[in-house]
Amino acid sequence: MSDRVLTIPNAISAARLAGVPVFLWLVLGPRTAAADAWAVALLIAAGLSDWLDGKVARALNQSSRLGQVLDPAADRLYIAATVVALAVRAIIPWWLVAVLAARELAVAVALAVLRRRAGYGTLQVSLVGKAATLCLLYAFPLLFLGDHPGWGGTLARVLGWAFATWGTVLYWWAATLYIAQVRMLTSGARASP
Repeated sequence: MSDRVLTIPNAISAARLAGVPVFLWLVLGPRTAAADAWAVALLIAAGLSDWLDGKVARALNQSSRLGQVLDPAADRLYIAATVVALAVRAIIPWWLVAVLAARELAVAVALAVLRRRAGYGTLQVSLVGKAATLCLLYAFPLLFLGDHPGWGGTLARVLGWAFATWGTVLYWWAATLYIAQVRMLTSGARASP
């Protein structure tokens, strides 16, 4: 890992972060079909950029410590903003927001314990965590499109809920794996002098 800040993957992640307030405005502001279409396009672009920044980092050997923090932070911020916006619009229920927020809180507490007891900064993102994020990033645009009438809306809603359900299960599975890693690392830190 390098300490470089100005890399192409970091720029992609920063652009993804900059899209969050734009997305929120599109979903919660105008509430027109055109604004909804732009919001869905922005979500799709965010999902693609999530894949792209990792690919570019590996291909150009531009992995960085900042990228390790920036990429998952952008993912979590998009997920949080999207979930809250969709709940405000009554597209998804508030209990789903609570389930996803509880997972984030559990992981945040585990990471705080890890930093305090073992001196680690962050954990590597797991494959299960990446799959969960991918499922949720597929689910939200589909659920958003599913809020519109017609057979396309119905199909999008069914597929969106399938991805949301699977993504939520994987999200909690990844949290369980992270918590197990934290336990292992903190017990190892206590055992060493």
